[in-house]
Amino acid sequence: MEPVKVAIIGFGTIGSGVAKLLLEQGPRIARHAGRPVELVRVVDKDLVRPRNVALPDGLLTDNVESVLSDRSIEHVVQLIGGLEPERTIMLKMLEAGKNIVTANKALLAEHGPELFDRARALGRTIAFEAAVAGGIPIIAAMSESLTANQILSIHAILNGTSNFILTRMEEQQADYRSAVAEAQRLGYAEANPAMDVDGSDAAQKLAILAHLAFGTRLSWREIPRVGIDSVDIADIRFAQELGYRIKLLAVGDLTPEGLELHVSPTLVRHGSPLAEVRGAFNAVRVVGDVVGRVFFQGQGAGQMPTASAVTADLISTVVGRTTLTFRALELWSDQRPAQVATRQPAAISGRFYLRFNVDDRPGVMAEIAGILGRRNISIASIIQHEAGDNASGTVPLIIMTHAAPNGVVDAALKEIESLPCVHAGSVRLRVRD
Repeated sequence: MEPVKVAIIGFGTIGSGVAKLLLEQGPRIARHAGRPVELVRVVDKDLVRPRNVALPDGLLTDNVESVLSDRSIEHVVQLIGGLEPERTIMLKMLEAGKNIVTANKALLAEHGPELFDRARALGRTIAFEAAVAGGIPIIAAMSESLTANQILSIHAILNGTSNFILTRMEEQQADYRSAVAEAQRLGYAEANPAMDVDGSDAAQKLAILAHLAFGTRLSWREIPRVGIDSVDIADIRFAQELGYRIKLLAVGDLTPEGLELHVSPTLVRHGSPLAEVRGAFNAVRVVGDVVGRVFFQGQGAGQMPTASAVTADLISTVVGRTTLTFRALELWSDQRPAQVATRQPAAISGRFYLRFNVDDRPGVMAEIAGILGRRNISIASIIQHEAGDNASGTVPLIIMTHAAPNGVVDAALKEIESLPCVHAGSVRLRVRD
């Protein structure tokens, strides 16, 4: 059969991994695609940077127009990050008759409705497995394998950088800055890791999963998020003492009152699958009304795990599977209203870990417990160690609550923090058993 011709735009870490697979595993890919898949063009603005794959002469160019004008190129693997000119390039590729495979989660989270509606209008497709959780096939699972279910819950670790940092803080008793520096040295964190550590990256991915699972449509910026940059080594230790680990958890729970969505550092009980996800790995726990719990774990980033997801999408697009699912699902359409309303953050109930720096004197516990009691916040457990050699006269007081509305807990914290016996630096973290 005639080979199908493809181009890669973006020859960075992931792009070079995809090129490596296409060039070195041609027979395997042809077997799954039903025909040879030929890489005929690679576009990148940097033509001299060394990569770990050698391209045949004539493939590498910095001219994106060479792809747009070549009608023989049917599929484009677009692996450049950011919003612009990435959005404009993708629209031009669609209008030139190309199907798209992408890993750009930020672009989909920001401009999904526009891009997907335009692709449908032009009879083209956009595949995006690699946009969420790297090599874990969670997009295919949500959009194909689990479609007999109403998804009830998604609890996920979606940012490998944050998970690596938290793991190092626990295992090596390292402070936050030291753990970030190690993540940067090993290549897990960028020079500016803000999008990873402040929860933005996980929120973008959660927005995509929530759309697939619940039909909701909202900007990732609307998802309440707290990053790990506020996590102190003391809270790592107290969580261990209580039988928990702290993870940056992305949560989507379908409740009778609406959809609960948020990203935040969360205490997860030792022994649970999510608590045992270590290092730079990602994991997604999905609960369906028919299948029950299913759990996915794997490398959430890195050259070859992500290249695996990208190449699988390319194969599905060549075979025609992407065309069927893309049209049937009608993802991210401006023509369709959101199917599920999201709940207001203040109304969401949950258990909480609270840490206060308090005066080491009689009556402090009674003052704090009184405020919690008046607001119907029940205490599950308390830790207060002896002051020992602490010359400041303050001690940490840790309180684990039973379930209470988020807004009520916020109001109680403001009142508690106004007490003369409570000093700056109070901490509130969610708890998932």
